[in-house]
Amino acid sequence: MTGVTDGERTRVVRLGRVGKGVRVAVALVGIGLLINGSVRASDDAWPFGPMSQYAMSVPDDASITYTRISAQTDVGTTVDVPLNIEGAGVARAEIEARTGEIVKDPSLLQQVADGWAQKHPDQPKYVKLELIRDTTQLVKGRVVGPPTPEVLATWQVRR
Repeated sequence: MTGVTDGERTRVVRLGRVGKGVRVAVALVGIGLLINGSVRASDDAWPFGPMSQYAMSVPDDASITYTRISAQTDVGTTVDVPLNIEGAGVARAEIEARTGEIVKDPSLLQQVADGWAQKHPDQPKYVKLELIRDTTQLVKGRVVGPPTPEVLATWQVRR
């Protein structure tokens, strides 16, 4: 019920059968989609499924890995590539999902350099890209030492 003021009197507007039916149907469809995504345990169904990359805890004694791309530029600097749509036009999740493919075929990194050049024509260009996996070690829940980098793939950018 909703109260609607009409001058000094309040009149009550009741939700009809159709309105209630529509609300129940929408709720059931939403619940069904969520159950489907959860049963499949796939992030592909997001937002109607788990966002599993954020839904886990890390044991006190574990290794945490972080994937990044490092770039050497045409002005001689080394920078971490901003892995987002505004940066190089590709999200970190896409790189992480395709790490195996990139290791087998480093030329896939050319798309990162092309995306950066297209989005930032006034910035230094990338001339060499490295796909790097940094590993941080935890002992009793505390970080032990700096991350250990491992170069997984290297690509000389084509002009």
